[in-house]
Amino acid sequence: MSETMTNFAYLVGSVLFILGIKGLTHPRTAVRGNLMSAVGMLIAIAVTVPELTGNGLKIVIAGLITGGVIGTILAQRVAMTAMPQMVAIFNGLGGAASALVGAATLLVNEHTPDMGLQELIATAATGLIGTVTFTGSIIAFAKLQEYKAFRNPYALPAQQAFNAIMLLAAVALSVGVVVDPFNLNYYWALCIVAAILGVTLVNPIGGADMPVVIALLNSYSGIAAAAAGFILNNTMLIVAGSLVGASGIILTQIMCKAMNRSLTNVLFGKMGDAGVKLSDDEVYGGKVKATSAAEIAMFLEDAQRVVIVPGYGMAVAQAQHAVRDFYNLLTERGCNVEFAIHPVAGRMPGHMNVLLAEVDIPYDKLLEMDTINPTLETVDVAIVLGANDVVNPDARKPDSAIAGMPIIDIDKCRTVINIKRSLSPGFAGIPNPLFALDNSLMFFADGKKAMQEIVAEIKAL
Repeated sequence: MSETMTNFAYLVGSVLFILGIKGLTHPRTAVRGNLMSAVGMLIAIAVTVPELTGNGLKIVIAGLITGGVIGTILAQRVAMTAMPQMVAIFNGLGGAASALVGAATLLVNEHTPDMGLQELIATAATGLIGTVTFTGSIIAFAKLQEYKAFRNPYALPAQQAFNAIMLLAAVALSVGVVVDPFNLNYYWALCIVAAILGVTLVNPIGGADMPVVIALLNSYSGIAAAAAGFILNNTMLIVAGSLVGASGIILTQIMCKAMNRSLTNVLFGKMGDAGVKLSDDEVYGGKVKATSAAEIAMFLEDAQRVVIVPGYGMAVAQAQHAVRDFYNLLTERGCNVEFAIHPVAGRMPGHMNVLLAEVDIPYDKLLEMDTINPTLETVDVAIVLGANDVVNPDARKPDSAIAGMPIIDIDKCRTVINIKRSLSPGFAGIPNPLFALDNSLMFFADGKKAMQEIVAEIKAL
């Protein structure tokens, strides 16, 4: 293929990437956007692979087949509740691939380096950013999986000073890579320091902040890929990496705003570690009132407006199908049923939107927090399904561990039904006084089973 045709194909692929990302901004166009991006990637691969020859071509084809098989199996078998973990792994593997591109380039040119300043700087960048992304993503995966050793945030003594020293060391080693590309020890040392930095940046961050971390690591992986594009002089890779990097940073800023965190605190791995934490007895103290499906059905019998707040508990219970049946039943009876979506509900951005779109809940019924909050006082019944921190009214208190975090003001509704298996805390690790309010009732049950029982009781009325 001529250089002109190759560049034209890359241009088409880049446009498809841009249109794909645009499509992913709304559930209605997300599937189409995903397909556009996939076609763009297919074009990039189809144009690039034929340029290879000999053993290189065989290795790449073997990699494509192996990766395609693994990806297909994972996509079919991974539950929606584990999708954030899968995204973390994708981010990590993307970073590792970029770092390996830098290493391979130095190995090829070890004795007769034919690399300009641009390629050398990009090589150092792939080693630093790619390796940080890889180890940071592995830690994020372990936290999302709630492995015992990683479940709780852990910070080293003088954590910020240690991170600063490691970053300075990484920068110094990066300079060594640029100045003396013959000495591969600089690159390997850079990768080791970056690997440690990735661990120490993510390990102090709690599970409640993982949506922000996932978005940030996604951005890192894109930046590393763009740097690899400069090494390989591949326009398509530069464009794709830049798009991922930029969109990841924008998404990170949106997530930070939704959680009242600063981007600086995210970058330096110190989030959500301040504030007063009360005990369960201090918050609940005999104030919690249990309810049943039959009683909830009576509340809903004459309700004109109902709001559901989905959370990670809905995902764990795979209750979205039962929620759809509940929505259809009440809607047929003339009730206005809406969904209040917090930007960081679940374990990654858009988690709840994806689950509800999966069962054909109308998109116009998925209302963002800022849209629905001013109208919640007119809601007859609110159902909090597996959500916790995103509806915790303690966020309004300046001395709370989640002080300032924007929440869905569900406590302002006339009646609040909280569906949870227990009074266990959310990712923030603090009790929720919403459960003990006068207008609040607890339905202790699995989310899916609870919604099915409520539907059955409504039909029996």
